[in-house]
Amino acid sequence: MSKPFGPVPPPFAAQTGMLTIGGQTADTWVAAHGSPLFVYDPAIVAQKIAAFRAAFPGIDLHYAIKANPFAPLLAAIAPLVDGLDVASAGELAKAQAVKPAATISFAGPGKRDAELEAAIIAGATLNVESEGEARRALAIGTRVGRTPQLAIRVNPDIELKGSGMKMGGRPSPFGVDSERAAGLVRAIVGAGAEWRGFHIFAGSQALDTEALVETQAATLALAERLSDEAGHVPPLVNLGGGFGIPYFPGDVPVAIDRIGAALAERIAASPLTASGAGYAIELGRWLVGECGVYLTRIVDRKESRGETFLVVDGGMHHQLAASGNFGTVVRRNYPVAIAHRLSEPASDAVSVVGCLCTPLDRLADRVALPPADVGDIIAIFLAGAYGATASPAAFLGHPAPAEVLATAS
Repeated sequence: MSKPFGPVPPPFAAQTGMLTIGGQTADTWVAAHGSPLFVYDPAIVAQKIAAFRAAFPGIDLHYAIKANPFAPLLAAIAPLVDGLDVASAGELAKAQAVKPAATISFAGPGKRDAELEAAIIAGATLNVESEGEARRALAIGTRVGRTPQLAIRVNPDIELKGSGMKMGGRPSPFGVDSERAAGLVRAIVGAGAEWRGFHIFAGSQALDTEALVETQAATLALAERLSDEAGHVPPLVNLGGGFGIPYFPGDVPVAIDRIGAALAERIAASPLTASGAGYAIELGRWLVGECGVYLTRIVDRKESRGETFLVVDGGMHHQLAASGNFGTVVRRNYPVAIAHRLSEPASDAVSVVGCLCTPLDRLADRVALPPADVGDIIAIFLAGAYGATASPAAFLGHPAPAEVLATAS
């Protein structure tokens, strides 16, 4: 008996025959770049950004590059967004290559002194995660003769309901607890740093539209309360993101028009708006997840005790999330296809497994697909976010996958 898999993303769902990405067929991409291979279509990202702009007029859009820092894709995205959010010195360097430092913010616990110094010298905003990190940043600013640009990442007393990864409402290594944030604002301003506002992130990968509406309203209310307590208006309130994308059977997209309309109404009524505060939403997977396809070739087809296995030359060392080993509690199947048989009916119940010596290396578990054999190409969709750089590429010493930016021919 076969198991279902998630919905194929809209840009590919209506295709028949051979899968086409960015104007070229999957077999053309593999012939040119080898297998396994990630192919990213920047036109899909541009469409997502346009949809965001229509739904959230006047709200800055930041791209969280941890979702996919592939340099050519980052270069394509940078002119279309208002800021880039990074989480390491390595990401900071990649962001500076395509965007002015003044539009870059740096979040994440455990920032080393060298990373703090690099951000301060560059003029990027540091989203400080603790009072201790703020003290270190202030001391480094004094030592290097630069005024630190400091925002406060707040650990909110709210959580995003239905989110795949909750980031608020509990003890956390991320951010300053909300009850202590106002005092830290006063300390930062009093020390002569430039306070850049609040970064409030309650969760990620949420598909519940009404939960997102409620969380954004609660986030704005929290920012208003903290501003009153601190006696300072934040120049920017980063409302976080959390917009999910449909990975699994039954998942449906969030209604961004509904979220945008509710947020616009709430912002218009906010005293922070009247006092000159700006707003941003920070998105990663929602922008890039659908743009990527992981292509991997079948190297063996085998039968074992009544089950069929398609063994491919890729695996979880490239696409960990599709194997169910990246934050998934219950293993479910990503959308998958035989790249040259999109229009053919499914007839075989098969498992797609990788080349690693571990039973965890299973990219699709007993799914119904058209007939496939050695040499055919498997397409794993939703590979644009948390793919290559979020997977254990060095495990067992297999080669790294190729990555390519698709452009229409």
